[in-house]
Amino acid sequence: MCWLLLLQCAFAVRAMEGAGTEPLPSWNEGPSKRAIVDFVARATSPGGKDFVPLPERIAVFDNDGTLWPEKPIPAQFAFLLDRVKAIAPRFPGWKVRQPFKAAIEGDFDSLGASGAEGLLQLVMATSSGMTSGHFEKLVADWLPKARHPRFRRPYTELAYRPMIELLAYLRGNGFKTWIVSDGGVDFLRPWTEKVYGIPPEQVIGSSIKTKLEMAEGQPILVRLPEVEFINNHATKPVGIHSHIGRRPVFAVGNSDGDLQMLQWTAAGPGPRFALVIHHTDAKREWAYDHDSKVGRLDRALTEAKKRGWPVVDMRSEWKRVFTFEN
Repeated sequence: MCWLLLLQCAFAVRAMEGAGTEPLPSWNEGPSKRAIVDFVARATSPGGKDFVPLPERIAVFDNDGTLWPEKPIPAQFAFLLDRVKAIAPRFPGWKVRQPFKAAIEGDFDSLGASGAEGLLQLVMATSSGMTSGHFEKLVADWLPKARHPRFRRPYTELAYRPMIELLAYLRGNGFKTWIVSDGGVDFLRPWTEKVYGIPPEQVIGSSIKTKLEMAEGQPILVRLPEVEFINNHATKPVGIHSHIGRRPVFAVGNSDGDLQMLQWTAAGPGPRFALVIHHTDAKREWAYDHDSKVGRLDRALTEAKKRGWPVVDMRSEWKRVFTFEN
């Protein structure tokens, strides 16, 4: 018996042993939970027509708005806002130049509207010329101190409890989980393993160019003021193809920026699963879709209804949004 078949049998046994344990406990019984559990059961049943071999069990997740909040601005924008304010006195022209003006003034609407392109402008202006290690340290130092403006908690405590359960549920059934975000890959990688259980090598994001240089006889990577890749909309499948080399069978997103990733995943042969997170809970989080400047959900919502993709109604389908809730 080959090692691959042994692993598949082990996952099947684990699934049977856990049959008496309720999967996804922070999810209410509803269409989304039923669809997820049904798909995983079919995909992991050896001999079934929808069985997915272990190497092909690839699941991809957007980050902002899918795994943690993106309102009023994504966390990386908040990080960059603090960086801009810290060094703005050296650059007086930033007071009248966007997106720097918005960052200095705390204009969240303008910052959100600038999207990944605006974020990368701020990244390049505030961190190019430094080493990759220095930038990683800036992120690692900022995260424990920063607080979300609404919840007054560290951003790393705001991962959605139902999504953490979904990631663990998939991994427990042999899926490899990846983040595919329009956020900066170097901002994400220092903390995703601790918060989501997703190691840095399984993170795909936007990036700026780096260059290998020698400093005092030691090789270092220096961040350059040039865009390398913006990972959003139609480039998400490109990033997946370049980094993973397999089309995912499971994809989750929450905005029009994720639409092409969802379409590309769903269009593959064999069993496929595309899931849309719909923010409908203004009391516990936010309610937004068609008209939102941050995380707009319009075309992807229409496509989901057309294609029969499950759409998670956050208000009715999640028992808890965050771990800190009672």
